[in-house]
Amino acid sequence: MKSRELGRTGILVSEICLGTMTFGQQNTEVEGHAQLDMALAHGINFIDTAELYSIPPRAETQGATEAIIGSWLKARGGRDRLIIASKAVGRGNSPWFRPNGEETRLSPGQIRYALEGSLRRLGTDYIDLYQLHWPDRKIGLFGEGGNTFTTIPDADEIPIAETLGVLGDLVNEGKIRHVGLSNETAWGVSQYLAEAKNGAPRVVSIQNAYNLINRTFEIGLAEMALRESVGLLAYSPLAQGYLTGKYLNGARPAGARTTLFNRGQRYQKPGVDEAITAYLQLAREEGMDPVQMAVAFVTSRPFVTSNIIGATSTEQLETILGSVNVTITPELEDRINAIHQVHSNPAP
Repeated sequence: MKSRELGRTGILVSEICLGTMTFGQQNTEVEGHAQLDMALAHGINFIDTAELYSIPPRAETQGATEAIIGSWLKARGGRDRLIIASKAVGRGNSPWFRPNGEETRLSPGQIRYALEGSLRRLGTDYIDLYQLHWPDRKIGLFGEGGNTFTTIPDADEIPIAETLGVLGDLVNEGKIRHVGLSNETAWGVSQYLAEAKNGAPRVVSIQNAYNLINRTFEIGLAEMALRESVGLLAYSPLAQGYLTGKYLNGARPAGARTTLFNRGQRYQKPGVDEAITAYLQLAREEGMDPVQMAVAFVTSRPFVTSNIIGATSTEQLETILGSVNVTITPELEDRINAIHQVHSNPAP
């Protein structure tokens, strides 16, 4: 397991990060602890969670993932060896996140409220990387509308300077160490970086979806990530499991996330099955596990700081972790890019 620097912080994080959003619904506390133990044994020091989790969002399970990580930390110790990342939800209408069911916003008061809840559930007095789960402004999110953008909607927005201001206060108070973004655009990143010149904390990462059937991060954001040292924390490297091929032709295997929750619409678009079939064929021709090829491709990108993996069993996790032993050679990359040329970003 190799390590990479988180932004310009001097902090080294493992090239694979353990995503935990299944803890609390698809995974029990015992199963979550087993995954955390396995990740640690394989050299992972980076754990990602959120106040939103577990997934799908529900009032009765909100915060369950952080609580499971917290009970593991209490039982195992070693907090100082880990880099823990969490997130505050962006703008939305889920009434269970805030007192009195108010709309969630990235306002100073709400960010403080969200952070205090995360700290309490995690059982820690600081979070290494505190991220904004999605913007306060209204943009296409999570594949909605294919991530198209045509106009700026008429809507009030919490100023970025105001959001960063409270995050700076929290850094000074020692409650968070660094700030990151998630589900952001190139414009959004540029505005956060501009505010840093006025004394606000400089964002160190951006957590967006990135995989073989969604390489839209390469359009605009990849150059910014490299030039500005705001590396990608890539989520959904297996496209929510679709790149395994288990959902091809409308299949719905028992116990799989899309079968259970019907939340795979981002990956149920025209051209997706054809692209996945092409990548599966390539993996077979190369004598590779298609899961490991897909994950290794993401990890190998120079603009990726860490690749956030997730699993619902230790067997799945073991396979995914094996991707660190897979090399994406120039020849294999050429073949991947040839498929990408024909089947370009069918699931943005």
